[in-house]
Amino acid sequence: MLANLRIVLVQTYHPGNIGASARAMKTMGLTDLVLVNPRRFPDPEASRLAAGAEDIVEAARVVDSLEAAVSDCVQVVGASARLRNQPLPHYDEPDAMARDLITQAEHDPVALVFGRERFGLTNDEIRCCSHQVSIPANPDYGILNLSQAVQVLAYEAFKAWRQRPQSGYAPQRPTQERQPSREQLAHFHAHLSRVMQASGFITQPHARTEQHLQALFARAQPSRKELSLLRGLLASLEP
Repeated sequence: MLANLRIVLVQTYHPGNIGASARAMKTMGLTDLVLVNPRRFPDPEASRLAAGAEDIVEAARVVDSLEAAVSDCVQVVGASARLRNQPLPHYDEPDAMARDLITQAEHDPVALVFGRERFGLTNDEIRCCSHQVSIPANPDYGILNLSQAVQVLAYEAFKAWRQRPQSGYAPQRPTQERQPSREQLAHFHAHLSRVMQASGFITQPHARTEQHLQALFARAQPSRKELSLLRGLLASLEP
């Protein structure tokens, strides 16, 4: 599905924004970038700001019109901070847009379209879209950089994709350390008891200190490695 989701940048003024947008795409698993009449491209600044996503910049296609960029798409969503007088369906929330877009992308190409840094998409360009979307922001200062807007909507698309049961997405997690056996825990508590008694920490046989400490370590659930570290500490305290 993500392979069917296209990012279209219209007449990008600063080539660095192309690279930064490619970087935003790659972090969210998107690879299809189309540029409509960029002011300067290719350009070293685009590659520099891609910062590891140079492959997306190098594979970007350049076309001379928005119509050519989205002609094969079944759904085209124009990102705009300003509402236009166009009778297009409008998404007030990017997550709702992303769910619909990913559903369409299961079988056909779809596109997210971003306009110029200074004034966005024209009315004619909006007419090339099937839908509009806005990114909710501070009403007193709702200005996002081009690559920031790409990042927000790309994230929403990636989230909508990974939440589908068939995505197979598995987040990376730290390797789970092995838990100690009951025998290893028993040896640790026996060792702890010997050290506490030899040091004079436990002076009353009827005190419940040992039971409290056993409960403490049961809640802490130390790993085998951590238990070995504690055993080493206890050994260093023995005469």
